[in-house]
Amino acid sequence: MKLLANFTLCAFVIFIGCSCSQGDTIPYYDLGSPKQINYLALGDSYTIGQSVCTTCRFPEQLKASLQATYPDNPFLLQVIAKTGWTTTSLLSEVNLVNPSSNFDLVTLLIGVNNQYQNRPIAIYQAEFPQLVTKAIAFAKGDKKNVIVVSIPDYAFTPFGQGAANITTAIDQYNAIAKNYCDENGITFVNITDITRSGLVRPELVASDGLHPSELAYAKFVDRILPKALLSLGD
Repeated sequence: MKLLANFTLCAFVIFIGCSCSQGDTIPYYDLGSPKQINYLALGDSYTIGQSVCTTCRFPEQLKASLQATYPDNPFLLQVIAKTGWTTTSLLSEVNLVNPSSNFDLVTLLIGVNNQYQNRPIAIYQAEFPQLVTKAIAFAKGDKKNVIVVSIPDYAFTPFGQGAANITTAIDQYNAIAKNYCDENGITFVNITDITRSGLVRPELVASDGLHPSELAYAKFVDRILPKALLSLGD
């Protein structure tokens, strides 16, 4: 039987960079005897962490936070992501790599390059569900082990220069993803609003003037971590 308790979130501030107040809690579940926890991160530049250090990207920060919560359980992270990948690119790669189906957690963040490369949105509508289906298969066939992360809005960077058409398009892509997740019982975590502070908070943007910074990814993890802990506790 898994036991639920409350741990003070501030204990993990060095890992996820959050600001927390007295009484903030995150769920903790007894995972039983120590065992390796396998985490697969699927995506593009936002997952591989373009222009930030390897340990600064959000999958690594999430892994570190999970490891801090469960120090007796070794965590293994596999990342399948590359800058510039569209849904088509990611589908091709996962078909080639053919990951195992023993992952306890899978995150999926994809779609910005479909928008940036002006691909028909119908391609995303068709391929996003295929990627979610594959993510579920990699996650031991359990959709509760899958977390979809919303697409950041690069309009709010020096590169995007506040372009309204970018924001409108990102909203359309995220709506497709969220609606699909809602209809199919998949966890969807919105982080887009965090990136929309990039022009007034330049510390949220990496040195390339386009991608999220280590701090921005830490804020992503603030939101993803509770969902990941619930997933591992099921």
